[in-house]
Amino acid sequence: MIKFVYCVRRHPDVTPAAFKKYWLENHGPLVRSYAQALRAKKYVQSHTLDTELNVYAQMPRGSKPAYDGITEVWWDKAEDVIAALSTPEGQTANKILAEDEARFCDLPNCSVFFTEEHTIFDL
Repeated sequence: MIKFVYCVRRHPDVTPAAFKKYWLENHGPLVRSYAQALRAKKYVQSHTLDTELNVYAQMPRGSKPAYDGITEVWWDKAEDVIAALSTPEGQTANKILAEDEARFCDLPNCSVFFTEEHTIFDL
């Protein structure tokens, strides 16, 4: 399987609470409504916790502040993504989702990319 990873930062004009609520209650169902057109197998949102544990993770690494969350979308293979985005339905879905993301995400400060998982351990 391949995975699309979307590291999300909220739009500066959107509060953290409003961001999480919109992402979960509005955008999530919108993505689900286009799952078939996109040929996606799985969609997961991971909302960043507001906890001092983040400081313990970031300090020794000198990393930037956490993203507000990440989205992961899975497909069986890259060809499935290409096939979906080659159809009018897939192109429409991609456009509508990006337009909706612009309502609550700071798109220039987000990061998107495709990955392939390599499990190191699974206890």
